[in-house]
Amino acid sequence: MIPEPPVELGQAVLEPAARLHCAWAIAGSTDPPGQERGLRDAEIATGVLGVEEGVLGKRDDDGQGHLLVAAARGGRGVRSTGQNDGSMQVQRLGVAVGGSVTLPAAYVAEHVDLGYAVTAHRAQGMTVDTSHVVVTGSTTRENFYVSMTRGRDSNIAYVALDKPDEGHAPPEPDEVNAHTVLYGVLQHIGGELSAHQMIVAEQGRCASIAQLAAEYETIGAVAQRDRWVAAIRRSGLTDAQVEQVLASESFGPLTAELRRAEANHHDVDRLLPALVARRSLDDAEDIGAVLISRLQKATQPKRGNRRPSPKLVVGLIPVADGPMSEEMATALTERADQVEARALTLAGSAIEERAPWLKRLGRAPVTAEVRRRWLHEVRAVAAYRDRYGVEGHRVLGEPRTDAQKLDAARAELAIRRARAIADDAATTQEARSVALEPQRRSALGG
Repeated sequence: MIPEPPVELGQAVLEPAARLHCAWAIAGSTDPPGQERGLRDAEIATGVLGVEEGVLGKRDDDGQGHLLVAAARGGRGVRSTGQNDGSMQVQRLGVAVGGSVTLPAAYVAEHVDLGYAVTAHRAQGMTVDTSHVVVTGSTTRENFYVSMTRGRDSNIAYVALDKPDEGHAPPEPDEVNAHTVLYGVLQHIGGELSAHQMIVAEQGRCASIAQLAAEYETIGAVAQRDRWVAAIRRSGLTDAQVEQVLASESFGPLTAELRRAEANHHDVDRLLPALVARRSLDDAEDIGAVLISRLQKATQPKRGNRRPSPKLVVGLIPVADGPMSEEMATALTERADQVEARALTLAGSAIEERAPWLKRLGRAPVTAEVRRRWLHEVRAVAAYRDRYGVEGHRVLGEPRTDAQKLDAARAELAIRRARAIADDAATTQEARSVALEPQRRSALGG
């Protein structure tokens, strides 16, 4: 079967492939010279198509192989003519004397491939007039660089938008375009990191809010466990029900929900018995899950009922407090301070770099006190983005878990507060400028 040329990649790419295809058909051949194999998905992640047609030698331990490799890597390519006996006459372009060789049929069948379309790995060292590169979300930065430096005259990238890369964070649905895919490619490092780069990356990971928040919540769960066990025993559950809750997988999430309720200024020691008494739990398959649901409904903010600001680390993480050992309290304080410091650093960097996501939060106020209040809200949003690895222009991305949805709601409130602060500051500044205008004119003699 004569292989079809690549499709939907532009006329410049189709022409050389079509010429080869037609040449085989005119000659009445059903198989092209040499072995042709389809590219697997992984190989076509970055495919390089050279406008110069030719052949590639897969073996260079004899004279024929040396010629092919030299032609493919250093010269203007090679031109080949297939013979009836399966051999191939190869002429290196630009070489008048000594640039031609006849490849035996056995060599052609085993070691020669068509050279108009190759993978990025095979393209290393090649030079062609024009290189056409197929780029997808799984393309690595290194392969993209190799592919886009093969052409002497031009290098053109064709970015696939319909094949998302499941192994990496995809762009948001309304942002999938060539720019976002290429941005992801440049962040996708395929090569192994050096020892220094690995140390820097590990330090960044350890200092990230995702890591510090996980440590804080783990320490908090251990520090408060005895307290929550005692609260559950006093809640009105029978001894058998208490043991069922403590042994269930929902016990951990239940303690996290108790901590969140307390951070929102609910008296958990009074609230939990009321929730247990609300309705019989005798027929409940998972008592802990039922209590979590009742807690979430009972602690929902009521319209018109203003409560004090919740006790949250960096505006996101419910504070773990109450009776605990001094060692645990110190560890929690240290993690909380590190999270706050990291969030402020991220907020400052975003402001300095004029990050696009800051637009929703308004312009930074000029006066020191108002700016401090505004920055306090910005640092919560910066912490959210760092915790969940949000990239791109959309401030909060697309929450994927219940925990992230809760944090996204808190971050959204911070966005609204920051915007209100910025708008009020702008209005005040404008009014002040209008009031001072007569004085300014008088000073200028107007």
